[in-house]
Amino acid sequence: MANEKRDVLLIGSRKPVLVGGLESKVNLHHYLEAKDKSAFIKEVGPKIGAIALAYTHDKVDGPFLSQFPNLKQVSSFGVGYDHVDAKWAGEHGIVVTNTPDVLNEEVADTALGLLLCTLREFPQADRYVRAGQWPKAPYPLTKATLQGRTVGVVGMGRIGKAIAKRLEAFNAKVVYHSRNPQAGVEYKYYPKLVDMARDVDTLMIIVPGGASTKNLINAEVLKALGPQGVVINMARGSVIDEPALIEALKNRTIYSAGLDVFVNEPEVPQELIDMEHVVLFPHVGSASEATRTAMDQLVVDNILAWAAGKPPLTPVPETPYPPKC
Repeated sequence: MANEKRDVLLIGSRKPVLVGGLESKVNLHHYLEAKDKSAFIKEVGPKIGAIALAYTHDKVDGPFLSQFPNLKQVSSFGVGYDHVDAKWAGEHGIVVTNTPDVLNEEVADTALGLLLCTLREFPQADRYVRAGQWPKAPYPLTKATLQGRTVGVVGMGRIGKAIAKRLEAFNAKVVYHSRNPQAGVEYKYYPKLVDMARDVDTLMIIVPGGASTKNLINAEVLKALGPQGVVINMARGSVIDEPALIEALKNRTIYSAGLDVFVNEPEVPQELIDMEHVVLFPHVGSASEATRTAMDQLVVDNILAWAAGKPPLTPVPETPYPPKC
């Protein structure tokens, strides 16, 4: 029937925008609230045509997706979707969507904030005041500054470009490395990451996660970056070889790091916590109410487009629309 509600599985928290935007328009099933998830999937699985995936680290791989024989779309929260097997989905006629663009400026702002905090030691200075140390002696002059630095952006996508624009406003020189040169981008392009690391003093990482970028920033790259080098990671924890980074920071192979993401979030290695010369954020790149609301709404809008028989708004490259299957 034309007016019959479609069935949607919500894997994630009952966020107001998600629930409010979907509950009156589709039959919304709540995966995380099911006590016996296997029994729950057996009951509702054949009915599910779309999945809304948000605020969860659950892996959505082929074996999981295969439990939903009539699934047509997975609407994933966030620009990164390495927790979804998009390749498998595309091969089986399932469209995966993400939430790009609406978070670009927020993440770029956070990236610059993290860079400034790392170079100028703003969190350490704050702790210094709160500990009552200022009356005893001024806070030591910071050895690092953003002025005169050359920043190598690893990943010149939408967010990378927004970060580069901000860096230019701070008089920093920008170069970049990505899989391919970007059309219309005038910054110097490095085909090899290690060559760029050798020529810069700052790496700003903003690439997707997944197998193709795992441990992209390794011991060789860190050594090439050198003792004045600073690493800022706004991507995924998996992009950096975390033990190699810890070793480089301990040995002062590099100067410092600012990290918004970690391999086993929310767990952070104690070695990093114990280091006073690094800055650690709890994955807050896009974490403002305004931006998260816009991201939630895009998850909803992609689902409602599917429910109305319309094309998805933001399909990922691995799952073009219409599906090839």
